[in-house]
Amino acid sequence: MTVIGHDRPGIVEQVARLVAEHGGNWLESRMCRLGGEFAGILRVHVPSDRQEALASALAALSAQGLIVVAQPDTAAAPSAPRAMASLEIVGQDRPGIVRQISHALAAQQVNVEELETECCSAPMSGETLFKARARLQIPATCNVGALRQQLEQIASDLLVDISFVEEKTEQEAKARHAATKDELGNQEIRKKELRKP
Repeated sequence: MTVIGHDRPGIVEQVARLVAEHGGNWLESRMCRLGGEFAGILRVHVPSDRQEALASALAALSAQGLIVVAQPDTAAAPSAPRAMASLEIVGQDRPGIVRQISHALAAQQVNVEELETECCSAPMSGETLFKARARLQIPATCNVGALRQQLEQIASDLLVDISFVEEKTEQEAKARHAATKDELGNQEIRKKELRKP
């Protein structure tokens, strides 16, 4: 299901309470606050005979400004194993960075499993920097060499730094992605410490 609404305390509790009241189990979720709005996507397991009741209860949250869209989670057809890769982008912010990168990935049928982007001030110059981190699923048909060349050309054209690293397993990709997020978080903490009088 997806959850969207103006950010305020208690949104997650409202959804979690309704799931629990209908015998459901919270499985996995991704949620965040962005531009004053709250958005999330989650998977829950609910007994089949209580799914409609839960959907009705969630829909009633619209009276409180919360839009919840729930749909059955159908099992995906088995697919051939795919390699994983991590992608990191850092450079001066400008229009078109995401469009050009995503176009190159789509042309090679690369699936973007996770994407995080942000704009922040450069430590010394104060210029606006664009940063992106992505986890990619690489199909066997992908010409990785050609993709790497495309990304390097885009980096040159847009004057950004791009790091593309192939991973042996999905677990390795997740571990690297988590380590990168931790390091970036530590960098932000160090910046705040340096700004203190």
